[in-house]
Amino acid sequence: MTRAVEAGRRGRWRTAMRHDRRLGVGLGLLGALVLSAVVWPLMAGGEPNAITDVLARRLSPPLHHDHTGAWHWLGTDAFGRDIALRLWLAARVSLGVGVLGSVLAGALGILLGAAAAWRRGLTERAILALADALLAVPRLVLLLVTAALWGPGLPVVITVLALTGWMTVMRLVRADVARLQVLPFVEGAAALGVPSSRVLWRHVLPNALGSTTVAITLGVGNAILLESGLSFLGLGIQPPAPSWGNMIAGGREWLLVAPWIALAPGLLLIITVLACTLIGDALSGAKR
Repeated sequence: MTRAVEAGRRGRWRTAMRHDRRLGVGLGLLGALVLSAVVWPLMAGGEPNAITDVLARRLSPPLHHDHTGAWHWLGTDAFGRDIALRLWLAARVSLGVGVLGSVLAGALGILLGAAAAWRRGLTERAILALADALLAVPRLVLLLVTAALWGPGLPVVITVLALTGWMTVMRLVRADVARLQVLPFVEGAAALGVPSSRVLWRHVLPNALGSTTVAITLGVGNAILLESGLSFLGLGIQPPAPSWGNMIAGGREWLLVAPWIALAPGLLLIITVLACTLIGDALSGAKR
């Protein structure tokens, strides 16, 4: 009976996913971004951080050639570097940081949420108290303080995103595990002598990750925004390595003269967050 109900639920979920246009649009946008980030730097070649003949190449407008005849799709920045090449290299960094930071935060939230619901007692109270304390402080403030103490850099950004983003996932997993813990199949497994840890990891936890998947997907866009904000403030990815945040920061003083320097990474940032939001909303709607 339980298997039939679960199979019917999965069938309805797949049907809802196939008919939800938000999923197709979100996956299409995200797929195009990932493909461009992989292919464009390979096709363009060249050194994205090389500074040569600044006076002749700097601030070339989009769709124009410089004095050497090289064509720049999105123009050049104040140092004469090709913006399109740096933009797609920055996409690798921003997308990688967003996905990895969100996945690590989700994994930490799953472990702590399962431990809190399964162990109860002092373990649950300690985990909930830590989560409440972290939630009481705005995440951006935590990110700024931690990044300032540890120093800027890619490993620091990923670690900080993971350590400050697990609380919501933990609460979702804790609630789902606590709901499943009292169902008959759990009591039956315990009566048969199945070890408690095996019941949790093999039977309870796989059925408690539906809402967690949605939270992690939505967290990707949030993590990308936070990474860009840190890089914009100088506490994230450090120049000359490109990221959307430090590219926007480098172009803000040229907004009136060369607005394309800051607009290009800003637009890609908006599209990426929109794509992640559409995918998360589609998954959330299908789970209802």
